[in-house]
Amino acid sequence: MHCVIGEVRKRSSTFLARTLRCSAIKRAISDGLDATGETSMGETIFALSSGQGKCGVAVIRVSGPSSALALRRLTARAAASQSLPTPRKAMLRTLIHPLSKEMLDRGLVLWFPGPHSFTGEDSAEFHVHGGPAVITGVLEALGSLPDLRPAEAGEFTRRAFHAGKLDLTEVEGLGDLIHAETQAQRRQALRQMGGDLGRLYHDWSHRLKRCLAHVEAYIDFSEGDLIEDGVLNHVDESLRLLQREVEDHLSDERKGERLRSGVQVVIAGATNAGKSSLLNMLCQRPAAIVSPVAGTTRDVVETCVDIGGFPVLLSDTAGLRDTQDSVEREGVRRARERVRQADLALVVVDSSQLITHDPQHIASALDTYMADVLPSPSPTTDDGMVTPPRCLLVLNKSDLLSEEQQQCIMGVLAERGDQPRACLMSCHTSGGVTDFLFLLKDTVKILCGDPLTGGPSLTQARHRAHLLECLRCLGQYQRYRDLDLALAAEGVRLGLTALARITGRVGAEEILDIIFRDFCIGK
Repeated sequence: MHCVIGEVRKRSSTFLARTLRCSAIKRAISDGLDATGETSMGETIFALSSGQGKCGVAVIRVSGPSSALALRRLTARAAASQSLPTPRKAMLRTLIHPLSKEMLDRGLVLWFPGPHSFTGEDSAEFHVHGGPAVITGVLEALGSLPDLRPAEAGEFTRRAFHAGKLDLTEVEGLGDLIHAETQAQRRQALRQMGGDLGRLYHDWSHRLKRCLAHVEAYIDFSEGDLIEDGVLNHVDESLRLLQREVEDHLSDERKGERLRSGVQVVIAGATNAGKSSLLNMLCQRPAAIVSPVAGTTRDVVETCVDIGGFPVLLSDTAGLRDTQDSVEREGVRRARERVRQADLALVVVDSSQLITHDPQHIASALDTYMADVLPSPSPTTDDGMVTPPRCLLVLNKSDLLSEEQQQCIMGVLAERGDQPRACLMSCHTSGGVTDFLFLLKDTVKILCGDPLTGGPSLTQARHRAHLLECLRCLGQYQRYRDLDLALAAEGVRLGLTALARITGRVGAEEILDIIFRDFCIGK
């Protein structure tokens, strides 16, 4: 039996070691690791971890093998025999410059021995008063110690990743949490940082590894009747199920990406419809010039706003009309381009212009207006057709209408089920603004989804690209399954590699481990 197992391992390695181990080493080198997966960074780093500027308390972090030395030297406990603080317990200490012996501050120190720290290394923190002089003094004191250097941007998190404390999706979630500006962004980032998205991708990776191991084992050992019947059928079913799950994950209408980067909302319409007034009302400041002169806005005016806890990038655009003015014509071109790129278009209509029409023609007048503002569906190379963005119809200047005229317009709209959601309002008097804001919040929430319900959201364009590549590679398995099983297996391996690039983890040894764990080879 030992001879058979030895031969099995030898034969497995000829194929797997050439393909998987080689790619693992290349990836390790590109990630700053040696071939065994150990970090090549042995230096101790330090940096201000709290925000810049004056504050009540500043946190200075140290990580690396000399963290204990730094903690002892700055607290006047240079002798190795003098004990460090109890791990993860704040202790009040006087901080001393290790060279001049000058008192720097009196603050809290914490000790985090590795591997039970954020970076997985020995780490220390100094919680000091947040004045610039105190912070500078402590940083200079740390810089005077041997083997310590200032950290580069993101280096603490990079070390946490190399130590296996975080995968890349969790790293990205941490970055998103730091930059979150709305409550919905915070909720999504916390969920991703907590590992929900990473666990989904790790589960898919684990299933792909099993499929790959089974196919590799079938290639190497099926001739000797060492592999159970039905192995490939089981692989086929597992891959079909996984493909459906990945496709469902991708068909999320980009809600997670939209929540992360902000919903693109464009205000569009004819000149003097009240677009700039609507922008100023939404952002609560005079962001755009408002004038009765038609064509005042010529370039795109952007501002970020929080709508019901969701991030919105709001754009005011030039009024749409035919003009001989070359500058205004360029503004109109940019406005139409921005509408094509929008997630949501707020089509602003001067409702006072509708009362000049017979009530029976109000709907047709709005149809003509909407057709001029919104782009027509156009073919693309990827998705088949580009559809117009979601749209809200904003019937502005309702203060110029009588009650009867308002009821007439809304009655006509109610009879037309194919019209977009509409709201009658006045930026001048704020009449109907509450209803409009409720409608806008509801639409934005639909575009972003609820980050706390359902499966974890796909939040990065790179995730989408790697998942699409994974599906393409799994399609290779389907094409070559009955023609050349080695090429089919290569498709599974490339799919696994594409998936692993999302989390940053894949190893050749894991494939071998599954082969010898799942199959009774040599029995």
